[in-house]
Amino acid sequence: MSNETNESSNVSLVQKIIIGLGGIIAPIFVLYTITKSPDAPKSAAEAPVERVEVLENIKPLAVVELATDSGPKVEKSGEEIVNQACAACHASGMMESPKLGDAGAWSARIAQGYETLTKHAIEGIRMMPARGGNPDLTDNEIAKAVAYMANGAGADFTAPEAVETEATEAESETETAE
Repeated sequence: MSNETNESSNVSLVQKIIIGLGGIIAPIFVLYTITKSPDAPKSAAEAPVERVEVLENIKPLAVVELATDSGPKVEKSGEEIVNQACAACHASGMMESPKLGDAGAWSARIAQGYETLTKHAIEGIRMMPARGGNPDLTDNEIAKAVAYMANGAGADFTAPEAVETEATEAESETETAE
């Protein structure tokens, strides 16, 4: 009985080598056949039309263009600033910010005074970033936005007047000289 079992499970060294080589050569042959098939992808030089299509499909959805300083900065109104920068948090009360028009939430802040509120808006306070997250806003624009929001909640702050920039003042002097 034991002879029959040994004979059926005996694999010679030559057979093991053939099986090993077959396990290596067969996948290489399959891969070679796939890459040389007519449907296989071609190199970029051989398929310029396909490359153009791919580039068209992966092109960016938007292009960032840096603006140049084309003249004097026109100061925005408090309402414009609030709608563009402040409303992102203050419209919904995100990050514990007082909601626009909520007199109860604004009353303690209004009691601190206009200057303090403006300073906090410029420098940032608690979770609020400096300048509402927009570093391009001037101190005067921030002050206008603070007055607009606080007045909407019951304050009686006077928003500052627009400040002329140096370029605007230079233009005024040129017009006066002529």
